[in-house]
Amino acid sequence: MAHVVDNHVGKRIRQRRWLIGMTQQKLAELVGIKFQQIQKYETGANRVSASRLWDIAESLGVPVGFFFEGMETEASRKAQGDGSMVPADLLGDKEAMDLVRSYYAIPEAQRRRLFELARVLSDVA
Repeated sequence: MAHVVDNHVGKRIRQRRWLIGMTQQKLAELVGIKFQQIQKYETGANRVSASRLWDIAESLGVPVGFFFEGMETEASRKAQGDGSMVPADLLGDKEAMDLVRSYYAIPEAQRRRLFELARVLSDVA
């Protein structure tokens, strides 16, 4: 069974890769490994070594710390039983990630208006 940190780091790799529209194959080429290894990292089946995580971070354009962001929050939610409507595995939800990518593709002024509309609609619900 994969360690919770390995799962979290894998989800963050997948999240960032999806957000920038990069394939597993492309990331693997940039890092110098096979795409199957990226699959194993993203599922948490294999641990990412420090040097490999450095290479992945560089290829995805983020600092190494990015992969650990939200780790404490996730652990706290699991311990306390978060009652929010947000799915526990939001990073693993392809539809949610596609929505985020599409959102950031919208010009900024329109994006702000869409955000305000979503906020109003969620307050009504």
